[in-house]
Amino acid sequence: MKHKLLAFALYDAGETFLSALVFSTLYPLYISQRVDVSLYSFLYGLSFFISFFLAIYLGKLADRYALRKRFFVLFTFMVFLCGVLLGLFWDSLVLTLSLYMLMVISHQQAWVFYSSMLVGFEKMGIASGFGVASGYVASAFALILVAPHMRVPYAFWQISLVFLLLSVPSLLLLTEPGQRAHVRIRDLLSDKKFLLLCVSILSLTEVANTLVAMMGVYLREVYSMQEGEIYRVIGLSALGGVLGGPLWGKLVDLLGAKRVFPVGFFLWLLFLVLLYLSSRAYVLAVGLWAGLSLAHLWTSSRVLLLENFPKGESSVRMSFLSLTERIASSVGLWVWSGLLVMTDHNYRLSALLMVVFPLLGFLLYLISRPSR
Repeated sequence: MKHKLLAFALYDAGETFLSALVFSTLYPLYISQRVDVSLYSFLYGLSFFISFFLAIYLGKLADRYALRKRFFVLFTFMVFLCGVLLGLFWDSLVLTLSLYMLMVISHQQAWVFYSSMLVGFEKMGIASGFGVASGYVASAFALILVAPHMRVPYAFWQISLVFLLLSVPSLLLLTEPGQRAHVRIRDLLSDKKFLLLCVSILSLTEVANTLVAMMGVYLREVYSMQEGEIYRVIGLSALGGVLGGPLWGKLVDLLGAKRVFPVGFFLWLLFLVLLYLSSRAYVLAVGLWAGLSLAHLWTSSRVLLLENFPKGESSVRMSFLSLTERIASSVGLWVWSGLLVMTDHNYRLSALLMVVFPLLGFLLYLISRPSR
């Protein structure tokens, strides 16, 4: 079981390494010099829209016929192939955009089926937690040590090769969980408790994604921090993620995700209050708390859905979790922007007002609490 746990964690490291460099950094920076940002944003959003409906359809097939491993392997290779072709055909704008969209879609499909195979682990919490921790290590390594030396277009096939190499153990060692279920989407959409649970997870993901996207700007505007100081805070946050993944994973296995997940509402509520009250001297401690909170969310949320609903429906359930993360990436920033306008760009107050999300999420969680 240990070798499977390591394989699962290595895939998470490879996936995060690729995401940090390609999806979050290199491609957006370079393509925005060649096309209008609004066009890129539209196509990027469209790819997630397509990905969700594709994941629902393929998830039904995977759950009914036990095809999770096969789809996982297929889309992992698709991500690698698209990355290589992206580097080879960089001069063709239309082809580059098409390959990038296909790469984004394939990446999302691979993540859905990768996460659905958590049901094959006896201790899903530890597997999820170590995956999160390895992802933090890979992300920090990618952005601090690798990104400054990457050159487009060669970077795309180089990064894709690293992703494939880190994926090989999971492709070889992870096995099909075997649970099967004939999932009817109509029944799923009529399951109010499941939908409310997804929205409660979304409430925390909104805060988390906004934090990830805007923390650098917040530290600069509120504390007048320079680039090096900002990196230290973010680095300590990453350390919190590395430590928090195994910690929360162990607690999930000991107590159950149903008991551990709601702790996140208080973690994020306290984080936002501390962020509002903290002076510059205590920002590093708040950064560490943020990392622990992020690790809690990413570790426990997917186990919560797999643990408290039929395991034969794991692929379809993970597709909805993927959707909540995609929605949160946009809506959280929209809300943050609106709060900044309402408060006349008072960053402290705007961040504090985000407490409405964990408060609302906790109420929804109480209503939706799984009975299993």
